[in-house]
Amino acid sequence: MSSRLLKTTAALEGRKIDLRSLTDGIDTRGAARRFFFNVMAALAVMERELILERTNAGLAAARLAGKVGGRRPSMTPTKLEAARKLLDAGQAPKEVASVVGVSLATLYRHLPAGGRQLGLLAVE
Repeated sequence: MSSRLLKTTAALEGRKIDLRSLTDGIDTRGAARRFFFNVMAALAVMERELILERTNAGLAAARLAGKVGGRRPSMTPTKLEAARKLLDAGQAPKEVASVVGVSLATLYRHLPAGGRQLGLLAVE
């Protein structure tokens, strides 16, 4: 349950409308049922916030340990050097991308076409 559900339920309550879900077993008809629903919703919100806090603490601990998240770069320094040599030799960028095993977009991201027009290879 989310805080959005709590807000929706509160809005319905203000209009004197009870909430009853046939598939989820939620029923707010009566004071005891409404209380139980609100307690369970509050627990769900708290659980979600605790999960978020634990996740952020784990990520911070990993960063302190020198771990880096995310995908490994597909263009390694070795591939970059090979691509530079092939492009300097006059091979077409599409062929170079295929040979080094990266997409054409990745090749252009690391070796922009503008730098090659004058024989200059720019590296980001």
